[in-house]
Amino acid sequence: MRMSVTFGTVVVILLVLLTACAGRAASSLHDGMTPTGVPQGMVEGQSRTIILATTTSVQDSGLLDALLPRFQEETGYVVKVIAVGTGQALELGRRGEADVLLVHAPEAEEQFMAEGYGQLRFLVATNDFVIVGPVDDPADVREASSAVDALRRIAATGATWVSRDDRSGTDLLEKRLWQEAGIDPRDQSWYITSGQGMGMTLVLADQKRAYTLSDRATFLAFRSSISLVILAAGDPALINPYHVITVNPTRFARVNARGAEAFARFLVSQVAQQVIASFGVDRYGESLFRPALVPTVTPQP
Repeated sequence: MRMSVTFGTVVVILLVLLTACAGRAASSLHDGMTPTGVPQGMVEGQSRTIILATTTSVQDSGLLDALLPRFQEETGYVVKVIAVGTGQALELGRRGEADVLLVHAPEAEEQFMAEGYGQLRFLVATNDFVIVGPVDDPADVREASSAVDALRRIAATGATWVSRDDRSGTDLLEKRLWQEAGIDPRDQSWYITSGQGMGMTLVLADQKRAYTLSDRATFLAFRSSISLVILAAGDPALINPYHVITVNPTRFARVNARGAEAFARFLVSQVAQQVIASFGVDRYGESLFRPALVPTVTPQP
C-alpha cells in the first residue's frame, strides 16, 4: 500500500497524545501496592473472581495467556474472561455484568465514561488494523493510497468483502471507513457478513478468497493457517488503541471494584508492559502489540 506514513511513525505520534493518561495512572499508585502497582491483598470476604469482558482480538492473539497467570500468581485473583466484540463488552459493563473491560473503540469508550459507567480508564497498548486479502489482489488494493481508497477499489471491482458486523471495535471502524468512502455496501452481493469474532472472520475470508479488515495481532496469530496476505497498512486511520476500563461501583454495588482496579493497574505496570512489549517476537518475529509505557522489543538480526 503506497502510504507515506509508516505504522511506527504513527504510533509514536499516537503515544505522545495518549500515554500521558496512562502515565498519570501509573504515577498515581499509592501505598499498600505491590512493586508492579497492584493493590496488595483482598478485602476479607471479597470475591476472588474478576469478570473481564474483552475483545475477541485480544483473546485470539493469545496475549491473555501470557498476562493472566502473572496477575493471578501475584494477587490471588482468578480472571473469568468473556470474549466478545467491544460493543458487547461495553454493554456488559453498562449492565454491571463485568468488573473490568479491555476494549478498542475510543469514541464508544469515551461515551461509556461520560455516561458514568466507567471509573478508571488507562491506555494499555496499541497495534494497527490491516486490510488483508488474496495474494492475487483482484482489486489492486496494494496500489491504494489510503484505507478509504482501498475500500473504493474493492467496491468498484465487486471483489468479495467479509465484514464482522458484530458491533466490535473492528466493525465500528470498518463502517466508518465505508461511510468516509461514500459507499453503503450492505445490500451488495459481494458484501458478506460473518457475525463472528476476528479469527473466524479471517477463516471465512480465506475460504471465500475475500478481503477483510483485521487487527494485526490476530492476523499474525492466524497467518500460518490461512493464505491471506496484508495488502494495506500504515494509514493513520488504522491505528488501534486498547484501553482498560473499570466499571463504576457506584452504579453497581455487585462489581468487584478492588479486583478490577488491581487488574487495571497491573496492565499498566512495568511487569505487564514488558510482557506486552515482547509478546509475539519469538513466534512471529515482531511484537503483536506496542505497549503504552515501555519500548517495544524487536528481534535481534
